[in-house]
Amino acid sequence: MSYGLSKVPTPINEPVKSFGPGSPEKAAIKSQIARMSSEEIEIPLIIGGKEVKTGRLGEARCPHNKNHILGRYHKAGTKEVEAAIQAADAAKAEWESWPWEARAAVFLKAAELLAGPHRDTINAATMLGQSKTVHQAEIDAACEAIDFLRFNPFYMTQIMADQPDSKDGAWNILSPRPLDGFVFAISPFNFTSIAANLPSAPAMMGNTVLWKPASSSVYSNYFVMKLFEEAGLPPGVINFIPGSGSEVGNPVIQSPSIAGVHFTGSTEVFQGIWRTIGSNIQNYHSYPRIVGETGGKDFIFVHESADREAVKTAMIRGAFEFQGQKCSAASRAYVPASVWADIKDDLVSTVSEIKMGDPTDFRNFMGAVIDEGAYKTIKGYVDHAKTASGAEILCGGTCDDSQGYFIEPTIIVASDPKFKTMEEEIFGPVLSVFVYDDKKYEEVLQICDETSQYALTGAIFAQDRGALLTAMNRLSHAAGNFYLNDKPTGAVVGQQPFGGSRASGTNDKAGSALNLVRWSSPRTIKETFVPPTSYRYPFMDEA
Repeated sequence: MSYGLSKVPTPINEPVKSFGPGSPEKAAIKSQIARMSSEEIEIPLIIGGKEVKTGRLGEARCPHNKNHILGRYHKAGTKEVEAAIQAADAAKAEWESWPWEARAAVFLKAAELLAGPHRDTINAATMLGQSKTVHQAEIDAACEAIDFLRFNPFYMTQIMADQPDSKDGAWNILSPRPLDGFVFAISPFNFTSIAANLPSAPAMMGNTVLWKPASSSVYSNYFVMKLFEEAGLPPGVINFIPGSGSEVGNPVIQSPSIAGVHFTGSTEVFQGIWRTIGSNIQNYHSYPRIVGETGGKDFIFVHESADREAVKTAMIRGAFEFQGQKCSAASRAYVPASVWADIKDDLVSTVSEIKMGDPTDFRNFMGAVIDEGAYKTIKGYVDHAKTASGAEILCGGTCDDSQGYFIEPTIIVASDPKFKTMEEEIFGPVLSVFVYDDKKYEEVLQICDETSQYALTGAIFAQDRGALLTAMNRLSHAAGNFYLNDKPTGAVVGQQPFGGSRASGTNDKAGSALNLVRWSSPRTIKETFVPPTSYRYPFMDEA
């Protein structure tokens, strides 16, 4: 039955709650945190809409209180992967046959559920399981996830409406079919919103999905999966299969039916997936779509004309919010000597005042890094800076894992712009600063461009418009998301589509139609109303 030309509600960005003193949202989230902290849950796989328990268990712990177990999750292996592939295949024909409006409605409902009754649960799960402050959880697990679920159906209408011209007694139609096979979604620990988007974006385009969440964020991601189910997602459309990369990822990538990979995570893992797909290309039914966002070595570049207070705020928020565990986090800064002389002392003083601890204590600005592996990696960089020549730890540098995985916000001043911590991704609360001669602005821009393999985000601070233009031109390929007089984090769905190039990924721009269209395989249909009845052309008739 046709319901006419449907129009998806025009999306607006979900307002961010402030959680100020005495606010009802603060009382509600604290109550939810207390309830969830007091219980330990069992998290099954969800395959074909059914809960599957393997008995091979992993633990979901609080990073800021490593002895506190929030839940135990069952791990998938080859047997469960095969079952998930079969479930995805069984669900595909019906899901693909649904009108696009019906598929969109599932995720629009999920957005409303998340904006309402599920908001506190998913925010609290993200705070407890990923050590995010209430503000960082709210802008991620609630607002950005809601935005993805509202804006993507809107972008889908644009894709469906983009039709070719029809002339000369024919009607041409472009049909955005789903891919021929299933999509493998691999989500990271650091953003619950990304975990919601990676499986749902391909699904709303008619694909069925195998979703492997990061082991360190299974807790919050499970609640996302339950949200999708409550919103009416049919069994088998998204199959939730946590587990190790080798036990889940390897058999999935080997399947002839894999049609796409939607990935956010480490560069090394993404390159390994790409390499495996390339070496097995002759075994697949189709050429798998590979969409990925990986690492960053994101910069703040300061001109002598910059607003000093704005620079300090951007450095602190950009580098240390969520413990620097954002792929967009400021990790290196280039500051002219004149500006550095003005901001150095106040910057150190302010950073030294930052409160770090359990994020359920709302007075804290920072929590713990995600797990022991991350702690050891980040600490290794800090320890290197303590002993290496050409570097000075200006503030921070203390690491403590006695209670949780805590690393102080750390600023390193490097005399060499190619110092280790200026070049390599750290993914923690460590900002490296290179102080340069004011007169060498353009020369140091070139150094910035050449220093990192990544090209995700970058920020330029200048009041001089000519200096901004120079930087934008010189650094045109150094960042996929470029910020003028703002920190290099905080892309908003519908406003700043997100993604980078070089080693940072395929730059398919999550939060835009550019990403969504990657999950379709368009078919062109031409109908001729009065077809020719003779093979002959006029030129064949000689006078």
